[in-house]
Amino acid sequence: MNARRTVTRRLALGLAGSLTAVGTLAACSGSGSGSGSGSGTTLQMVESLSSPERTAVLKTLLADFTKANPDIKVQLVTPPTEQADNKLQQMLQAGSGVDVLEVRDLTVGPFGNNGWLYDMTKETESWAGFENLTENAQKYAKTEDGKTYFIPYGFYGLSLFYRTDLVKEAGFAAPPKTWDELLAQASKIQDTGKNRYGYAFRGGKNGFTNVVAAIEAYVGDDLDVENAFKTKDGKTIFASPQAKAAADTYFRLFKEASPPSSVAWGYPEMVEGFNNGSTAFLLQDPEVIAAISKSSAVKADQWSTAPLLLGPGSKAAQPVATAGWGVAAKSKNKAAAVKLVHFLSEGQASSTFTKKNSLVPIIKEAATDEFYTSGPWASYLTMTEKPDTWLTVVQPRGVAWWTEWSTKADADVQRVLIGKMTTEELLSDWDSYWTQKWATK
Repeated sequence: MNARRTVTRRLALGLAGSLTAVGTLAACSGSGSGSGSGSGTTLQMVESLSSPERTAVLKTLLADFTKANPDIKVQLVTPPTEQADNKLQQMLQAGSGVDVLEVRDLTVGPFGNNGWLYDMTKETESWAGFENLTENAQKYAKTEDGKTYFIPYGFYGLSLFYRTDLVKEAGFAAPPKTWDELLAQASKIQDTGKNRYGYAFRGGKNGFTNVVAAIEAYVGDDLDVENAFKTKDGKTIFASPQAKAAADTYFRLFKEASPPSSVAWGYPEMVEGFNNGSTAFLLQDPEVIAAISKSSAVKADQWSTAPLLLGPGSKAAQPVATAGWGVAAKSKNKAAAVKLVHFLSEGQASSTFTKKNSLVPIIKEAATDEFYTSGPWASYLTMTEKPDTWLTVVQPRGVAWWTEWSTKADADVQRVLIGKMTTEELLSDWDSYWTQKWATK
């Protein structure tokens, strides 16, 4: 994505494995079965952010697509979430076995630079549904150089999920507003004798993202909103004097208020930690709303959401994060594949997918839908109505080295957690990494 792009995130708009395995997948796919006209075509579709509930919803929508297009069949491939990106990359490298794929702001840069994604610009320009997309969806459907590698299916944004009953029981009148208050409340709520922990810490895959969220909040007054890894003077946020206080506070959450096992928690484990009632606070995207709403351990009146945590300067940075559906460059069924992408990106199919997965929707008419203006979504309204406090920012997730960075950053977080690296060393290393990358870009 364009890291220099200014984005206005208003809710009225935002709402408005092995190569052998790859070969096996390719053998059962329709990647070589047709010319792309749709006649007798079988599409292989690969998702990368999966859960049983989400996959079930997607299968229902694919059945609707097949009913409307009986000459096109779709086979859905769902690798385990933690292995999905690697598996998908192997398939794309092999050049077969995938027609439609899940593309994220984290992967569009590497995938696009490697020539693995098909540019849907021509087909999308003639697609009537494009004008019905929100401003954000239209912007993020285009790269800096005008290519359409994917159509967003929804947007993500961090908020704080919290146990209303435990916050009250601990003597607090309201959920935490700042990172410091989160540390104080989580520490007080924690009672290991009752198997109760304060915070669902993310120490595993993509654990670095929450470290960055804390740093961006502490650096809020000086943040470059068009590239939130920089301050306004052009230096990295990791070189800011406030960065150490942010990192220290964040890692104290692990030491003082989190389950020891969370040293290795990724997305599924941290969500389950809140969902099963063992943790009081969780920092996550709105898609978790759907999962928590079905919890058998946490009742509807025992939880809610609060706005993203603020730094000492009463600022927080809300990155615009998204994902969507794209087409593989080596697909031999591009016309049918684009048709499927467009189907999933409009009307009832899009509305169903965003509601069932608690995503900020991509179609304009959702702005007046009561579903998005009440309950756990209220915190998103609060953040949207106060853009000077909750700054909409763009992180440089589209750079070609983002996958390299995320792997490195996660490993560094692990080293801090096990006492092999200090926060000072982490910040110095991250500062050097990004300074060097930008200097040689």
